Amino acid sequence: MMLRDISKAIRTRQWAKNALLFAGFVFAGKLRANGAMVWGDLARVLMAFACFCALSGVTYLINDWQDLERDRLHPVKRNRPLAAGRISLQGAAVLGGVLTLALIYGIYRSAPDTWPFGLAALTYVVLTLSYSFKLKHEVVIDVLCLAAGFVVRVVAGCLAIPVQISPWIIFCTFNLALFVALCKRRAELLEVGGGAGTRKVLAGYTPDMLDTFIAIAAGLTIISYSLYTFSAPHAIALGGKLSQTPLMMTSIPFVVYGVFRYLLLAHSSPVGGEPEQMLRDKPLLLTGVLWALWIAMLTLL
Repeated sequence: MMLRDISKAIRTRQWAKNALLFAGFVFAGKLRANGAMVWGDLARVLMAFACFCALSGVTYLINDWQDLERDRLHPVKRNRPLAAGRISLQGAAVLGGVLTLALIYGIYRSAPDTWPFGLAALTYVVLTLSYSFKLKHEVVIDVLCLAAGFVVRVVAGCLAIPVQISPWIIFCTFNLALFVALCKRRAELLEVGGGAGTRKVLAGYTPDMLDTFIAIAAGLTIISYSLYTFSAPHAIALGGKLSQTPLMMTSIPFVVYGVFRYLLLAHSSPVGGEPEQMLRDKPLLLTGVLWALWIAMLTLL
């Protein structure tokens, strides 16, 4: 097996999604803690991130194994290492075994109290496998499952430290992930010309239906984030003790622009079908970086 094929098989490009595990660390105001606590919590979150990267790799291998014959009929997916035969099924099993061992070790070392984080990882496994074997063929449920997977990542990151899990962070994450998942479905539907292609669930969607769903999800994303920033004083939102001013509201323009920019890209480029490609769009990437820096600055006020 070539290193490049292994990287493609476990989808290292999509590991950026696991950055959501750092959300609890940032929004709980951990950057304001003393040096020893900051580095200790950061180390646990980094270990949790590595665990979910390994976990993602295993689930992607299982998914490609399950979809092997369908992928070979797809104009793009047939080039995946398993579908193209560059990685054998035996090789995929060995690779999955190595990642699983690394995952078990990482879970053991990830948090002071291991079982809550382990339970979150197990939930992600059950959700992902249920999606791969059955739920991805159910209209609407498929995108809800994808969004739930992002929520589990955020919860797992909070449990790794641990910090209190805010309902707002779950609500905002779910809406944003649902918006991205719907854009992905729209791109896939247009790619196959309105038919089902190799993804059966697409037969249950229409472009107009998805445009309506996307508009609703985009509105929910902006509204939920805005309500969070308006209703949560600075001390509650970011773990501070001095300021009760809702300074978080100053970050709303970054979110509004990011959502609108993603919509623009989803209608004019393949970014909707391959969400990780958004990292190659400089304006969107810059917006994400500026938003992250702004939030980090607020945590230090």
